[in-house]
Amino acid sequence: MAYLTEHFPGTGGVIKEAAEDFIVEEIPAYEASGVGDHLYLRVEKQGMSTFAMIQRIAAALKVKEREIGYAGLKDSRAVTRQTISLPAIDESRLADLQLDDIRILEINRHTNKLRLGHLRGNRFEIRIHGVTEDAQQRALDILHILEHAGVPNFYGEQRYGVLHSNHLIGRAILQDDFAEAATLMLGDPESITNERWKVAAQAYRQGDLEQTLQALPGRFRDERRLIHGLIKGQTHQQAVLGLPRKLLRLFLSAYQSHLFDRQVAMRLETLEVLWPGDIAYIHAKGACFRVEDPAEEQPRADRFEISPTGLLPGHKAMLASGQTGLLEQSLLEKEQISPDRFTALPGLKLSGERRPLRVPLHQPSCEQESADTLTVRFALPSGSFATSVLREITKSTDAPAADLP
Repeated sequence: MAYLTEHFPGTGGVIKEAAEDFIVEEIPAYEASGVGDHLYLRVEKQGMSTFAMIQRIAAALKVKEREIGYAGLKDSRAVTRQTISLPAIDESRLADLQLDDIRILEINRHTNKLRLGHLRGNRFEIRIHGVTEDAQQRALDILHILEHAGVPNFYGEQRYGVLHSNHLIGRAILQDDFAEAATLMLGDPESITNERWKVAAQAYRQGDLEQTLQALPGRFRDERRLIHGLIKGQTHQQAVLGLPRKLLRLFLSAYQSHLFDRQVAMRLETLEVLWPGDIAYIHAKGACFRVEDPAEEQPRADRFEISPTGLLPGHKAMLASGQTGLLEQSLLEKEQISPDRFTALPGLKLSGERRPLRVPLHQPSCEQESADTLTVRFALPSGSFATSVLREITKSTDAPAADLP
């Protein structure tokens, strides 16, 4: 991917040598009222996913996992502070709650269960190691541009899985190429470092299903389920579509993300410019509208009130017209995907949406702690990724991309 700040040198460096190098704190959509039947816990976790944290808290308090609410998902390789909600329980039970790598920072009450999306954004504090000596000035120059022009709203590589193939699996499914989807799921042996997994992938490509099953590590439950189905005589289509719906939706969503990232890249040099036929996003409301007169609306884009959007295909997504519509249509044609494919698979219909091509950067700052260590701080709206900022700052292929919104 290209950079919005292409002409400004990056700092180099790597991120996340330790969980403490990546700190994320939620910005809630609303404050707890102090009264109500739901307990709101502000918690700090380290070294585990949001789902893993919920599982541990549910088991310790003997409540059902589905009764615990959360506003967003947070990375496991980080220190994260977020709010969860619990059904009404005796607060004294929390006083004795001792869980490794989980701390309760604050307890409050509210009238409703916390729901996914009840979130304004996230604050980040990220330490970058191995930077250049003048990293602070380089980072400040880049942050200044991003603050005024906006952050390219890429999903980024973290959306595409360990082998960067989730989107390719999704495309194969939409193209009815289920044999290719299965091959991609097992992986390319040349890209795999785990020895057992590598042997399994090689065996699969050689057509030896029994050896594939024997070699696959036990934790590869979905891959093992796929191979079991093929051994029983299922077609590739039956075996792939027999996988958990949640997994299949992940693959299809990754492909949607890939298509969107390509749209961001295509318009990277003019992310703030409204085109004829654009669907614009109102940042204050989270709503979209069709741009009838780009020249009339452009001042609002210049003030960062609105931004052009890209398409995540699906049956509910507004379709652009004019120049923007042609770009989106040509992208699908090049991918050899017809729009109706996103609603063709039973139980896997994608609703789709419009997503802003850029997002505002709030409260950016940085400081160089030592000759080769830089700390950057900033906030982003919910649904956008810190890696979009970090890749602009570092311009380094070594900086990992694994944060969640």
